[in-house]
Amino acid sequence: MKKLALLALLLELAVCGCGTGPSSNVVTTTTSGNWEAQFLGDTAPFPASQLNFVTAFSVTSVIEGTPETLNITGFGLFNTSQCFATGTGAETVTGSATLNTAQSGQVTGSFNYAVTSVATPTTVAGNVLTLTTTNGGVSGTSNGTSTTTGTLSNGIFWGQWTLTSSDTNCLPASAKGTAQGTYIMCQGTATCTPP
Repeated sequence: MKKLALLALLLELAVCGCGTGPSSNVVTTTTSGNWEAQFLGDTAPFPASQLNFVTAFSVTSVIEGTPETLNITGFGLFNTSQCFATGTGAETVTGSATLNTAQSGQVTGSFNYAVTSVATPTTVAGNVLTLTTTNGGVSGTSNGTSTTTGTLSNGIFWGQWTLTSSDTNCLPASAKGTAQGTYIMCQGTATCTPP
């Protein structure tokens, strides 16, 4: 009888998949639209503001704590620099985000974004700008519930950016191939403030 009860319990666990999927109280959050990034932390004579850009992407964070790939539909620098040219096809862009949503609707998480230059008449290939939420974070609110997908509003990503390049036209030799500073990305607006 004990063996039969144990077998029934194991079968029940296998059928329900308990503990293998997202919790029933996880709030799924999605975001899309335009985000504007502003950069601080000049490396003389390289002004960080030359990196400011606008991007459009969508992402849906289903399993809490799991990074989801950004579906990037647009990217544009505000300024041409020796590191990055403006225009279609001048860079490749990739990224991921995690949107952890509490039952109260507060959103936290992580964000990673990378811009890599493509060879153009004014820039070399391989200059890489990375954005992370190191020393920063994700903030915003979601109207989702444990049974509905919410939409992120008042979204803010902030943290550290790093630019690497072996091209002294991009970064001065004194920078030894790396520049860094802080950034803030605002959802649908030019300015915002981290919490």
